[in-house]
Amino acid sequence: MIDIRLARERPEELRAALDRKGGAEAFDALLEADALWRAETARVDELRSRTKLKGKPTPEQLAELQGVKEELKAAEAALSETEARRDELLYLVPNPPFPEVPDGSSDEDAEELRRVGEPPRFSFQPRDHVELGGFDLERGARLSGARFAYRRGPVALLELALYRFALDRVMAEGFEPVLPPVLVREEALYGTGFLPTEESQLYRVERDDLYLTGTSEVALAAFHAGEVLALDELPLRYAGYSTCFRREAGAAGRDTRGIFRVHQFDKVEMFVYCTPESSPEEHERILAVEEALVQSLGLAYRVVVTAAGDLGPSAAKKYDIEAYIPSQDRYREITSCSNTTDFQARRLNVRYRGQDGRLAQVHTLNGTAMTARWMIALMETYQDEKGEVAVPPVLAAFGAPERLPAL
Repeated sequence: MIDIRLARERPEELRAALDRKGGAEAFDALLEADALWRAETARVDELRSRTKLKGKPTPEQLAELQGVKEELKAAEAALSETEARRDELLYLVPNPPFPEVPDGSSDEDAEELRRVGEPPRFSFQPRDHVELGGFDLERGARLSGARFAYRRGPVALLELALYRFALDRVMAEGFEPVLPPVLVREEALYGTGFLPTEESQLYRVERDDLYLTGTSEVALAAFHAGEVLALDELPLRYAGYSTCFRREAGAAGRDTRGIFRVHQFDKVEMFVYCTPESSPEEHERILAVEEALVQSLGLAYRVVVTAAGDLGPSAAKKYDIEAYIPSQDRYREITSCSNTTDFQARRLNVRYRGQDGRLAQVHTLNGTAMTARWMIALMETYQDEKGEVAVPPVLAAFGAPERLPAL
């Protein structure tokens, strides 16, 4: 959540930033509720002071005291309601975007930073990943519904090799591997900003009051919830591997073919805790790790800065890497990395003690190291006219086949 003290001190600055992200209305409501809360707090404090009498009270003082107590009871009830409303609004106000983040609210508004590699050119009509094979979508739908798939044979081995390859590379960059829970309590999702605004995207297990996570970011962010971290152990870098679940609400009719947008997928996710001063550098570092992974597989890609209105609630700035997908003749997102500043840490109460001995919130960042979307770009990039796919040799050490046979 945002810092309420900062909101009081610099309301116009924060409102202007939040207006770019679509959060100005909630921010205005928060300021109004906070002003009322402060006024009611002062009133309650004043009434409480009047209940403290010195010496033996007179009958008139006792009568007045009874009236004050009744007034205090009503004031405390009103304050409790106002405080609950203020706290509710705090969870609705998103993290304001950094000034350098471009305006806009769609993919088209993203700012392209660079393109790397040349898209492949074919003397034949390239097949898409579904035509190249290894995905049993019909049986997946029969078992679980639309947007579920079986991955079979060599394709299954290739996908597993990609995850192990990504873990190996990010471990070399100082990230500790973690296999986190995928069922979490509500507090973890509020803490990371996925609740309340992203509830439509979540699967809930109502009987146990748990949620299936859409990314291991949730579990990794909550790993140190309520803790005070030592300055000399920062930054902490983790790499979570887990199965993820998303409803994809609002995605009807989009990417329905194949496995680009599915309800269940696996992912390697990088997560960092650091000091506020080092978070911009850590953001660039995560992006560099992601780019090195893409380059190791020889995929053509571009890097973009996501527009302010297209950012999730917790992100102040986000980079996307989009790989070239031959069958679509365009670049599509395969990774993202976000600087969430102290937004998640404030909600989860993750702090560190600075050199001056004072407690402050850490900054948190996250970035995708691998999903099956990479396999789509890889298969389509390295296909031949017969429908066979040459697998990059770097994946052989992780169990990938040399080639995927044509169907």
